[in-house]
Amino acid sequence: MSRHAVRIAAAVAGLALAATAASATSASAAPATGSAVIHESNDFFQKAAQAGIVAVPLPTATAGYDPASGLSASFPVTGGEGRMNNFFGGVDLGGGLLFVDARTGSAVSFHQLGFAFDTWAVTAVPDGSTTPVALFDPAGNNSITSSGSTQNLTADALVLDAEGAQYLDGRLHTTFFTAGQTVGSFTLSYTPAA
Repeated sequence: MSRHAVRIAAAVAGLALAATAASATSASAAPATGSAVIHESNDFFQKAAQAGIVAVPLPTATAGYDPASGLSASFPVTGGEGRMNNFFGGVDLGGGLLFVDARTGSAVSFHQLGFAFDTWAVTAVPDGSTTPVALFDPAGNNSITSSGSTQNLTADALVLDAEGAQYLDGRLHTTFFTAGQTVGSFTLSYTPAA
């Protein structure tokens, strides 16, 4: 084999090795992680229950309860990009939400939840639709912190978005939901993919 052919073969082998290493690196990259937690206050829970309305997290979200702070729903981060403090990007969340009105016998469920940093809203896509609905807005005192690559948001109030209130009232045939209605509080911890 000529010296020139050896050089070409070595270059091709080097490129193949680099491509294999790059694909192995991208395949083993750590995915985005974290969770978003919606805390439903005892006050909102009691008013909703009196109106016959219940909200339930759907898998892969998990529910929790604390007598002092009320119900909670934790949604795992499944993807995302951007930075909270720059109001750019957002995160994708696993799980879903089911709203039921026992008085009217109506229900609506949502999946493809997310939190958009630019609109500062928790959004979700109603089952059977492709259009996201803005359900909740972090309000009150919002604290954004970071530790390494992990970004954290704590909002001491979470209110119903006007779009979400209108959508829920329409689908559940109720007048319970109103824009700006205080639901509870919101936290988000997000580490982008590495």
